[in-house]
Amino acid sequence: MTDIARPIETPDVIGHAAAEAAFLDAWISGRLAHAWLISGPRGIGKATLAYRMARFALSGGGQGGLFGAPTSLDVDPDSALFRRIAANGHADLKVVERGWSDDKMTKRSSEILVKDVRDIGAFMSLTPAEGGWRVVVIDAADEMNRSSANAVLKVLEEPPKRALMLLVSHSPGRLLPTIRSRCRRLNLQPLSDLQVIDLLQRMRPDLSGGDAAALAQLAEGSIGRALALAGEGGLDLYRDLVGVLATLPRLDIPALHGFADKVSGRAGGEGELFRTVTELLTWWLARLVRSGGRGIVPAEVVAGEAALMGRLLRAGGLDQWVEVWEKVSHLFARAEAVNLDRKQVVLDAFLMVERRARS
Repeated sequence: MTDIARPIETPDVIGHAAAEAAFLDAWISGRLAHAWLISGPRGIGKATLAYRMARFALSGGGQGGLFGAPTSLDVDPDSALFRRIAANGHADLKVVERGWSDDKMTKRSSEILVKDVRDIGAFMSLTPAEGGWRVVVIDAADEMNRSSANAVLKVLEEPPKRALMLLVSHSPGRLLPTIRSRCRRLNLQPLSDLQVIDLLQRMRPDLSGGDAAALAQLAEGSIGRALALAGEGGLDLYRDLVGVLATLPRLDIPALHGFADKVSGRAGGEGELFRTVTELLTWWLARLVRSGGRGIVPAEVVAGEAALMGRLLRAGGLDQWVEVWEKVSHLFARAEAVNLDRKQVVLDAFLMVERRARS
């Protein structure tokens, strides 16, 4: 397995040419907004684009075209500027993320706190150390609490000259409306399966073509999720999950217990698989509901899925499967909140599905 580059280390981005063109046009026209809100689902390249925009601005306009005007946001990845930014060592770049919740820096805080954003205004008001721009990247802006969001809002209300703020957001609806209104929006769309496959083959050349295609389906346009699933063995987990579901309407109880032991940590390990399985089962049920609502069976990730979904949809109405999806989602959320027994949670979730399939 190859090392996966972080967004700040990644020189290019796939699938967001329109967003890049919008930023480039604003730069060339001299009407560059002081703040940009880059939104879209997790893992589709928002932070990668933000750092690409930051590098471009800090380089003074990239590599330029035939007549001096830049034609892309490219910055030479072998340049000293690129390397300094990748190491977060550029004096005119400030990166804001969730801080550490412990002195040993082993766990991140659940929110971006006021202390994490307090000096943004002072930083952006300073004269650029290298004579160009001051750039702040906030990743992710919807992780700010109310106090830190208000602190950022004050900076947006009186933006300094030659200062640029790039806000990455997975859920822009969670941001203060006044923050959204002071930013130019770049709404990024999920990648196509082909784009995800292309990126997987670059970043994980150890994956077979079939596994890359299956991961692209599971990821639904998110290269970040596809890489996470690949690293967690998510595809094998999904195959095991569908294998258990395939025994419906009467589950193979020994097989279910073995699966629950594995993903809860009782069969060895520390149970890191539990969160992945809860996400996969919730996703599978949502896919079942969408299939019933549209009357179209989705492409199979695992052989036999189409027949299984068809059988289950005949066993219960769409409203009933929506109810199962809601109950399972609530169960998993509650398990995370109050630390329920993981194996029992997995068993209960599958048994909810079985009760609907048998009714």
